[in-house]
Amino acid sequence: MRNAFALIAAGLVLSALSFSPAVRAATAGLPGAWQDWQPGNDISNTASLQRGAGNFMGYCAGCHSLKYVRYSRMGTDLKIPEDQLEEMLSPGSKKGDYMLTKLTAADGEAWFGKAPPDLSLIARSKGSDYVYRFLKTYYLDEKTTNGTNNLALPGTAMPHVLSSLQGAPILKTVKKDGLDTFDSFEIVEPGQLTAEQYDEFVRDTVNFLEYAGEPVKAYRQSLGIWVMLFLSLFTALAWLLKREYWRDVK
Repeated sequence: MRNAFALIAAGLVLSALSFSPAVRAATAGLPGAWQDWQPGNDISNTASLQRGAGNFMGYCAGCHSLKYVRYSRMGTDLKIPEDQLEEMLSPGSKKGDYMLTKLTAADGEAWFGKAPPDLSLIARSKGSDYVYRFLKTYYLDEKTTNGTNNLALPGTAMPHVLSSLQGAPILKTVKKDGLDTFDSFEIVEPGQLTAEQYDEFVRDTVNFLEYAGEPVKAYRQSLGIWVMLFLSLFTALAWLLKREYWRDVK
C-alpha cells in the first residue's frame, strides 16, 4: 500500500513539473510571457465564429481541411446566410460535402516538406491556447528555409501565412538567469491590421477551430446547466421524501 501511495505521489509531482515554466521552456521555444497568452474564447459568440469561419476559408482552407465538418452543418450552427455559404464553398464542392482542401498530400510534401495536417481536432488535441500562441509567435529568422520561425513550434514547416495582416515581426530577447528569454516582438514592416485587429483576427480563428473540434459544445454546455438544475431539484425532493419516510420509523 505504501508503494502504491509513493507511485501516486510521484505521478502527481511529475504532472506538476510537466506544466512548470522550466519544462515548457525546454520543450517549446524560448521561455517568457508568451507561454501564458490565452485567447479568451467564447464559442457561444456566433459573430466571432462567423468571422473565424471566413478567416479559415480565406487563409487556411487552401492547405488545411476540416474533414469532420460539413459546410451545411457549419452554415446552420453559425447562422450563415445561404448566399454567403455558397461563396465560402471550395470550387467543385456542395453544401453537404465535408470541408476538404484541394491540396494533395504529395504537393504539400513537395512544397513544405510535409503534408499540412487536417485541423478538425487541432484545438481539442493541442488546446486552444496552443493554437493561439502558435499564430501569435511567428518571427523573422534568416536561418530557416522559409525565412520565419515560431516560438510555440520551433522549426515549423508552415510559413507565416498571416504576415500580410500582422506584418514582419522580429524577436527581441533579454538575459534572465543566464538564459535568453522572450521580451517582445517588434514589427519592422507593418501589415494590413493593427496589433489589436490582428489579435482579434487570431482569436476569432481559434474560436472557430474550437467549434470545429466539437460543434455541439456550446449546446452541450447550455444543456448542462439545465441538467444540473434538474439534479439539484431532484436531490432536494428525494431528501424531503427520505425525511418523510424516516419520520415514522423513528
